[in-house]
Amino acid sequence: MSAAKLYTPDLLAATLELAHYPPLECAQLHGEARSPTCGSTLAMDLSLDEDGTVARIGLTVRACAVGQASAAVFARHASGRSEGEILAMAERFSAWLDDEAPMPDWPDIALIVPAQAYPARHGAMLLPWNAAKAALSPRLNAR
Repeated sequence: MSAAKLYTPDLLAATLELAHYPPLECAQLHGEARSPTCGSTLAMDLSLDEDGTVARIGLTVRACAVGQASAAVFARHASGRSEGEILAMAERFSAWLDDEAPMPDWPDIALIVPAQAYPARHGAMLLPWNAAKAALSPRLNAR
């Protein structure tokens, strides 16, 4: 697969969306993730509503365009999702990258599907999901 098919105009445009998700000053939850493959990092702030669903999200992303686009796809659709939905999706997404499951059902995920063919990008693709798991784990452990 050529880089032109991976770095599409839509994927590159999604990276600009991250400006809409600045770090939250008073976030309830914070998680960080690092890709062991490329060293990309993502820090995530989450605020949940009284029902335990994501109300606000803040991001600090230092990653390639694929990692940034993955973060944008996550952030676009995380609001209103429950902890359980986010954690289950993280598992399905990881299994899909390992060719162990079908493509997960998350809006706009097709934007980053071409990167599945590049295992060196998998760590960057997982950044938002791993940071969300890290942010939510203290809540889960407290139950």
